[in-house]
Amino acid sequence: MTGAQPVGEDAEVIRVLLVDDQILMREGLRKLLEIEPGIEIAASAAGGEEALSWLAGTPDRARPQVALVDARMPGMDGVELVGRMRERFPGVAPVILTTFDDDDYIFGGLRAGAKGYLLKDIPPDELVAAIRRAARGEMVLGGAAGERLVSLLRAAPAPPVARASQEPPGGLSEREYEIALLIGAGAANREIARRLHITEGTAKNHISSCLRKLGLRDRTQLAVWVSRHADRR
Repeated sequence: MTGAQPVGEDAEVIRVLLVDDQILMREGLRKLLEIEPGIEIAASAAGGEEALSWLAGTPDRARPQVALVDARMPGMDGVELVGRMRERFPGVAPVILTTFDDDDYIFGGLRAGAKGYLLKDIPPDELVAAIRRAARGEMVLGGAAGERLVSLLRAAPAPPVARASQEPPGGLSEREYEIALLIGAGAANREIARRLHITEGTAKNHISSCLRKLGLRDRTQLAVWVSRHADRR
């Protein structure tokens, strides 16, 4: 295990944990990211157990905000690591960074609580941007993962159109439920705003309200909620 010294209370610095069984990949990522202003490699680990052990022995203030985790590793794969990390260290946002784009890893990782799924051929500037977004609590999906998720949601039975005679599920308002249905259909904020003739800021506020009322973390979980609950109305 290799680590860096804590950097104090500087909130501008994003600490990153690298977890990959290939040393060349770990060192390549380290060299790529450590030259980026505002990003520090907190530590690197060759596997899940090593990563969890380091996190357990590290004070909260020195733990990373983001962990880049390979999907396929000996012993403990990335999906299991993400689940255990989210359970024990919820302040760390795990992002799977891998060469594998099969559904088991993509959906397994997202269900386990990954904040993102990226392929290793991602351009460096996009990787850095994804790290910053994950540190802010946003979901980051590479092209392959995003396309798989949208395809899955579109293949699910279409939720019925809201009827005024019934209350929306989950305690949502009519407008919030309408927006939730659009999220379930894969619509981005701009498309939601255009279709409902509202501003993007208003759309974001409604989405935040939906997440708060339903106790969900992000729009991905909201889309899954729609696929499971919208037909009960």
